[in-house]
Amino acid sequence: MSKLTSLSDAIRQHVHAGDLVYAAGFTHLIPFAAGHEIIRQQIKDLVLARATPDLIYDQMIAAGCARKVIFSYSGNPGVGSLKWLREGMEKGSLEWEEYSHFGMISRLQAGASGLPFMPMHQTGALDLEKANPLYRRVRDPYGGEDVVVVPALCPDVAIVHVQRADSEGNAQIWGILGEQREAAFASKRVILTAEEIVDPEIIRSDPNRTLIPSLVVSAVCHVPWCAHPSYTQGYYDRDNELYLRWEEISKDESGMRAYLDEWVYGVKDREEYLEKLGAETRERLKPGLRLSAPVNYGSY
Repeated sequence: MSKLTSLSDAIRQHVHAGDLVYAAGFTHLIPFAAGHEIIRQQIKDLVLARATPDLIYDQMIAAGCARKVIFSYSGNPGVGSLKWLREGMEKGSLEWEEYSHFGMISRLQAGASGLPFMPMHQTGALDLEKANPLYRRVRDPYGGEDVVVVPALCPDVAIVHVQRADSEGNAQIWGILGEQREAAFASKRVILTAEEIVDPEIIRSDPNRTLIPSLVVSAVCHVPWCAHPSYTQGYYDRDNELYLRWEEISKDESGMRAYLDEWVYGVKDREEYLEKLGAETRERLKPGLRLSAPVNYGSY
């Protein structure tokens, strides 16, 4: 059964005030378009979880959507800090929990497995245990040593961007694989955004790329360039110019407000955003061709 819907309808139906929202994607496939739609719909009091908050959570915090962040790295990658996230943490207006990347993924693995917690090797980040009381230690019943454990993370909704999916929600990803699968299986609801919606035969022709099956997906949205200014492997590159300019854009309220007014509130949807972005920028970010070799699954 088709689960295709518009992004605005998917957000309206599946993201509610007070929800714990996990926007998946590590380095690429960050669902910026979904975050912008949440801002436009003025959904408040959210707990925002991500391995790396990136610019999108800085924007959502500045727009007043969040009361808390759960993260495992905070910064504008390769540039500096996230001004609005950092300021909220320092002033006490934003609740927060910090983990290592391994700790965050372990939390999602526990949630995806239906377990209350997940044991993990010590990472050497002992200060995290001091700063975050949700890191605990239990006795290994087999070897007797202390084992670090973290609690399950079970988001109300995960938003996952992918390269392609069918209308039922069977989704394929290639390039850097982050925590998309764990986040999807750990969450109560899943909004899937895709660069392309393809026939089920295409998905079935290469089943090993299918990381997220339709059985966990609540809604499917066709959203080309959903991840800009981050990137989608094989579709468009990271817009490093915007990441570099973010320090200046976000340094004060007037700059942030101007950005949100122009690029979020000032456009109806991602299609209008793309028109505003312009053909020159899209051409600049267009990647070259590098095809993978075909494989033979065999006909039996």
